[in-house]
Amino acid sequence: MINTDSENPRGIVWLASYPKSGNTWLRAFLYHLVRIGAGIPREDDELNKLDRASGYEAKLFGLFQQFLGKPLAAASRLEVMGVRSMVQLTVAERMPNVAMMKTHNLLGEVGGMPTINFGASAGAIYIVRDPRDVAPSLAKHLGTSIDQAIEVMATPAFATNNNAETAFEIWGTWSEHVESWTQTPNPSVLVVRYEDMLDQPTEIFGRIAAHLKQEPTEDQLAEAIELSSFDKLKQLEDKGEFRERSARAERFFVSGKAGSWRDKLTEEQAERVLRAHSAVMSQFGYG
Repeated sequence: MINTDSENPRGIVWLASYPKSGNTWLRAFLYHLVRIGAGIPREDDELNKLDRASGYEAKLFGLFQQFLGKPLAAASRLEVMGVRSMVQLTVAERMPNVAMMKTHNLLGEVGGMPTINFGASAGAIYIVRDPRDVAPSLAKHLGTSIDQAIEVMATPAFATNNNAETAFEIWGTWSEHVESWTQTPNPSVLVVRYEDMLDQPTEIFGRIAAHLKQEPTEDQLAEAIELSSFDKLKQLEDKGEFRERSARAERFFVSGKAGSWRDKLTEEQAERVLRAHSAVMSQFGYG
């Protein structure tokens, strides 16, 4: 990651995670943190305005198509990888300061081309979540059975497909994804656990704010945490459509609890997850 001038930092700060690990929750917090800090009043349909504080790299279909010279749906994965670094650099250059950007890409290469352009990056926040809790949530997101979701999570180099408005992402296995972002310590990459975000919100979200060079007051931090709580986000989704909800899922926000896998996975399913990912799980206190 590039080092940036503390007086005027620039580049992309990646909000990275394996899918269904709390990325949208983080984006909702940042939306309110930025809004509150700037003194901007609350608005209607806030759930669909998260991009005012952070974007989603895979959804930048206009920029991808500009460099591809054709629709995303007509492009191959390698063609997308051929322009991905340019898309990211363009985002970094257009922003007067840092650009917070969501990604589910693992940190690596496809066809010798990087998923993350280090030259356009200023840092990252990486969220890791117990894969046993990820599995049932991912199943709803993909519109599959839990068994199929567990298989996806254990499939090396697993990747999604390009479509009209979304560039493909490479997830890899859950373990590959987590290791890619966390195995090499880097002060510009803040790693947080989903479970700690739940149990110690003031400490963890305060650490996130500090990593982003934000200095909210205690009241501002508490308000941003409260307004982005799972219950609040679920209530907002109940009031209107959330554009980032998968067409295969009935809703986006289902269960934000930690340890709910005990009620959703069979013993055999939980053992399958543990067998596939025990080494990395143990590093983060799971298992």
